[in-house]
Amino acid sequence: MAALLIVDDDPDICRALRIYLSAENYEIYEAHTGKEALEALHANHIDLILMDIMMPQMDGIEATERIRTESNVPVIILSAKGEETDKIHGLDIGADDYITKPFSPMEVIARVRSHLRRYMNLGGAVSKEGILVNGGLVLDENAKEVKVDGESVSLTPMEFGILNLFMRNPGKVFSSNEIYEKVWNEEPIGNEATVAVHIRHLREKIEIDPSAPRYIRVIWGHGYRMEVQK
Repeated sequence: MAALLIVDDDPDICRALRIYLSAENYEIYEAHTGKEALEALHANHIDLILMDIMMPQMDGIEATERIRTESNVPVIILSAKGEETDKIHGLDIGADDYITKPFSPMEVIARVRSHLRRYMNLGGAVSKEGILVNGGLVLDENAKEVKVDGESVSLTPMEFGILNLFMRNPGKVFSSNEIYEKVWNEEPIGNEATVAVHIRHLREKIEIDPSAPRYIRVIWGHGYRMEVQK
């Protein structure tokens, strides 16, 4: 049974989310401040976090930033702040997804299922197959591990999915919409910024100089491509 942490200072929202998500057989924990969220994460095994932004003591932005220093657990932000800049900022600080309030419970459930599926797949059995190599970049699909020039790097499930897509298709150009559709498994309407943020984070982890990338390059007007390295 997957364990979810709901973080929101509004008891009505917590109660509604608990009702809908408990019906999906998830184990539910609650926190009402960012500080309580960190304490709950340290005290329990948590598989996914639903994080509000505006909270007392410590807001959701600071809490997410702190979580990202120690864990790759999926974080979905639930916020009344729906501007594009707010969404990009949320993704920038390490969130995996961003849902604007008021939200549809069915949308939340669908997003939770999607992110949990990717996160749970991080622990598959290791085999000799499924090793992808491009220059100094090595991706093990089964162990869910990535190494750059022999050094292990820690990727979020979304970053791993994007890199896996590129490494399975070196030299092929993917538009932002195609990347979103293949990695998120959802309709790509209006999610170009989401893809751009995740690719920027990925570059920061795998490129020596993210401003002059060796591996993932922009093909202006078309999308992104993984360059073949020797």
